[in-house]
Amino acid sequence: MELFGLADCNNFYCSCERVFHPDLRNKPVVVLSNNDGCVIARSEESKALGIKMGDVFYQVKDVLEKNGVAVFSSNYNLYGDMSRRVMSLLSTYTPKLDIYSIDEAFLDLTGMGDMEFLSSYCKQMVRDITKGTGIPISLGVAPTKTLAKMASKYAKKHKGYEGACFIDTEEKREKALKLFPVEDVWGIGYRHVKKLAYHGIHTAWDLTQRSESWIRKELTITGVRTWKELRGESCVSIDEPPHKKSICTSRSFSGSGLNKLADVEEAVANFAAACSRKLREGHIVCSSVTVFAHTSRFRIDVPQNYIYRTINLVVPTNDMQELVAVAVKTLREDWKEGGFLYKKAGVIVWNTCEDKAIQGNLFDEVNREKQAALAKAIDAINHKNGHNTIRMAVQGYSRNWHLKNEYISKQYTTNLKDIIVVKAK
Repeated sequence: MELFGLADCNNFYCSCERVFHPDLRNKPVVVLSNNDGCVIARSEESKALGIKMGDVFYQVKDVLEKNGVAVFSSNYNLYGDMSRRVMSLLSTYTPKLDIYSIDEAFLDLTGMGDMEFLSSYCKQMVRDITKGTGIPISLGVAPTKTLAKMASKYAKKHKGYEGACFIDTEEKREKALKLFPVEDVWGIGYRHVKKLAYHGIHTAWDLTQRSESWIRKELTITGVRTWKELRGESCVSIDEPPHKKSICTSRSFSGSGLNKLADVEEAVANFAAACSRKLREGHIVCSSVTVFAHTSRFRIDVPQNYIYRTINLVVPTNDMQELVAVAVKTLREDWKEGGFLYKKAGVIVWNTCEDKAIQGNLFDEVNREKQAALAKAIDAINHKNGHNTIRMAVQGYSRNWHLKNEYISKQYTTNLKDIIVVKAK
């Protein structure tokens, strides 16, 4: 019998902050979105206070302060590195690990022992990951990935499972399905919930009692796969997705916006550099670059302007120098003076293909081999010494365009300046 595990980090962003603020354990914590806009992560204590996902920060700020809730701005460098540590440890427990998101991963546990051994093995895994990283995890184990994801939610909710819940018998499967709301089933989109309720389907069990033809008609082929998985038939594959067709890096600027070319230019240069890095990480190149910047659509009291232009490259590339140069040149050519307050800008790279399938150009004047060697050296230095240690001059060091993050914590694991210092008396 196939067996899959789904490891899910509990309240991941909040847990990452607690690792370096142990005084906040068992206390309410929330993490805010970009520009400190709204709540995107809550500890269990914050949920108990009635704080909802997506609550606008300024609307609940008084409630948070009144209840002593610890507030943090998003610190994605920290969260990404903590995720890497969790996944690295998880990979030692199984020959196959499929990372599903920053805080979730599927483990193939097929043929690794009987259920008595696996129960002990998985509980030990939960303890070791929690102790080794400081991040508590929940593990669900079942014959299908959808059931494993369901089991992980039970493991998170009920402490009696000791962090690991198994749905390994028909009796457990039926009981779990009857207690599980259909809207929480992995693969059931929110747009289907009202339709299912109309037909009297409120639990996962109710869904499994419908015929395959009915499911296909109402929920399409995707719904059929979910239906089969809930009935114990494994048919969902979590493989590496095909390369991205496009990559966009953009940002909304705080306050009224930016009205100086130098500030917007610096932002666009950094966006292009970020796109370049993502292309190289995915081993792909792009043939087209789009640059955009626009004023606020909601400010009718100020002049409006919209910059949007696409450049088609002679040779597909993922080189930072080339993409930054193209993006900045495009912005400069389309820039108009007039006191426009640009509220958002971004760079999109698209028309992508694998970096091994590049069609060259007879009249290309760039030394591609030398360019690739330089990019590789820069990436190695930045990987060793920190993000953006080496950058192009046009990327600058100004913070005029950066996100509003008044409550951001330090980058404890990725910046030497932020390493915790312990003083012994």
